Amino acid sequence: MIPITALAIVAGVVAIIYAFTLAFLILRKPAGSGRMVEIHNFIKEGAKAYLKKQYTVILTIAFIITAVLAFINPLMSLSYILGAFSSVIAGYVGMWVAVNSNVRTTYAAKEHGLSKALRVAFSGGMVLGLMDVGVGVLLVALQYIFYGGTPAAVRAMIGYSFGASTVALFARVGGGIYTKAADIGADLVGKVEEGIPEDDPRNPGVIADNVGDNVGDVAGMGADLFESYVESIISAMIIAATAILATAGSRWVDWALLPMAVAAAGVFSAIITSFFVRVKEGGDPSKPLTFSTILAGVLIAVFTYPLATMTLGANAGLRAFIVVVAGIIAGIIVGLTSDYFTNPGKKPVRKVAFMSQTGPALTILTGMAYGFLSVLIPAIGIAVAELIAYLVLSPYGFWYGIYGVALAAVGMLSLTGIVVSADAYGPITDNAAGIAEQAGLGEDVRAITDRLDAAGNTMKSVSKGFAIGSAALTALALIAAYSSTIMNITGYSLEKMKELMSILDAKVISGALIGMALPAAFTTLVILAVSDAAFVLIEEIRRQFREKPGILEFKEKPDYGRAVSIVTTYAIKRLVQPGVLAIASPLIIGFILGPYSLGGALLAATLSGLLLGLFQGNVGNTWDNAKKYVEEGHYGGKGSETHKAAVIGDTVGDPLKDASGPSLNILIKLMSVVSLVFAQLIMTHNLLSFLGIH
Repeated sequence: MIPITALAIVAGVVAIIYAFTLAFLILRKPAGSGRMVEIHNFIKEGAKAYLKKQYTVILTIAFIITAVLAFINPLMSLSYILGAFSSVIAGYVGMWVAVNSNVRTTYAAKEHGLSKALRVAFSGGMVLGLMDVGVGVLLVALQYIFYGGTPAAVRAMIGYSFGASTVALFARVGGGIYTKAADIGADLVGKVEEGIPEDDPRNPGVIADNVGDNVGDVAGMGADLFESYVESIISAMIIAATAILATAGSRWVDWALLPMAVAAAGVFSAIITSFFVRVKEGGDPSKPLTFSTILAGVLIAVFTYPLATMTLGANAGLRAFIVVVAGIIAGIIVGLTSDYFTNPGKKPVRKVAFMSQTGPALTILTGMAYGFLSVLIPAIGIAVAELIAYLVLSPYGFWYGIYGVALAAVGMLSLTGIVVSADAYGPITDNAAGIAEQAGLGEDVRAITDRLDAAGNTMKSVSKGFAIGSAALTALALIAAYSSTIMNITGYSLEKMKELMSILDAKVISGALIGMALPAAFTTLVILAVSDAAFVLIEEIRRQFREKPGILEFKEKPDYGRAVSIVTTYAIKRLVQPGVLAIASPLIIGFILGPYSLGGALLAATLSGLLLGLFQGNVGNTWDNAKKYVEEGHYGGKGSETHKAAVIGDTVGDPLKDASGPSLNILIKLMSVVSLVFAQLIMTHNLLSFLGIH
């Protein structure tokens, strides 16, 4: 049998090579000429300028944290900086290829039709998906080897998760603020006030909107799921290296390495699945994209069974296999539920569109009702997966059951490669449709790019649901790793830990009440940032229309660069506050109320974050697709009062689905990671302990 570390390294290297091969093949394809290339260059330069400023801020913060960690654990500090750079590299390469794929998708639609255009767009998204999983599994395996493969080495690897989380949060928040401020500004002035189409070249905010698709939904989402992916693997390894170590002896290594094996299975499954994403001319492009997730899940299960049984033995391996499958199924359930509530062909979206005939009030109310309802099935699916994972492995002991929860998260996130690929496909096709509109290409070309874009919207909804669902399961695994670390530090028995972490303990409840409110406070900061940035952009677009009346008559050219610059400045300025809240809040709770109150806060923040994250992601996409359903000609079509009401619903949902909602994924994980990193200090230096309260 090939050693698991070697298998993980091979999987990572193959994924990265395949990603760069796809990138090379995409860049060899023709990009068209004239107005198409001009618009593409505007988007590319805007995205490049924004990411340069964003990563400068993020890496400055990262270096400060690295210096602090160096005093606590030098090895953890090294892992932290590796995690930060890994996330930056994966996100930047993925976005760079995405912005070079958009115009080539448009050209392929113009010259060759739907089938070739789908392949270009999906291949562009696949680069990000493969970079996420390839870089992640490769660096986890290499750190394990170079650090010596000891329990202490595994615990130091939490720094890698911390680095990835830091970049992910700021990238997701900053990208979300940028993309939604641009989207809202362009829509409200363009569609509602001036009555011009989406992606109309006369709109000064249109390029900023196109740029936002890339920095938010490509670089931001890529960083988000990269972080979840590596955290799920490392949290399971930490439980094996702390709690399971006491009973498994030297066999703890087998339990610690199994998550790497499952991750490797996911990498190879994503690569194989990519060859099956095809559509015939005139077909529905959403079908192969949805099928790809299911096929990848089946392949992962097929590959995992022999890996698990060879690693853990027949009985334990079978149980571990069942746990992984439970996680995969939960991930698919979450994704399909999001698809139902946000798909234009399903009842919720059409009901919201229908109610928009009465004005924006019922658009908002109906969408909110479906948004809250959409949380129920994913919550049940995650709960069932968590319970199955615990019960299947708990016969070996309590901590084996907890390890099972972490392994279920690994199973769910083994789908990351294909899910991120399908998600990144979305903004590529969105940009492609925008380029077709702005370049004045024929209706036949726009019809193809619109079909590709519609499928992309559905996949973005699925991936957002998958992201928050996997975040909840990963956060539970991280909380378990935090608890096992506290037990390892104190030397307390399991019974004593259960007593101290009981929901009947006043300290735990007080922490839970505070933790419950943190996702709401975080959401407030992000939405206000989007609103403020959108306000300034709206004033700028109005100014240009007022001072240059020839813009609407195609006699004067809008100042796209000014709009891009405004949104960039505000997004960078406002991304720090939510990040500080995520990093500082667990430290404040821990150092004042102690480690057990912090445990309660982490659990409550995870549960309320799951509710708010799923609600915001789904309701925003429901309003978005209701608007698109009206734009197809239903209930009066574009320019009607129904359309204006639907646009307002979409505008309200924009910051929810693409800024605050997705960022909550990272908040709940980052809080747990920070708690893990500083567990030793929190245990020995907290106010309650100083006052003699234990």
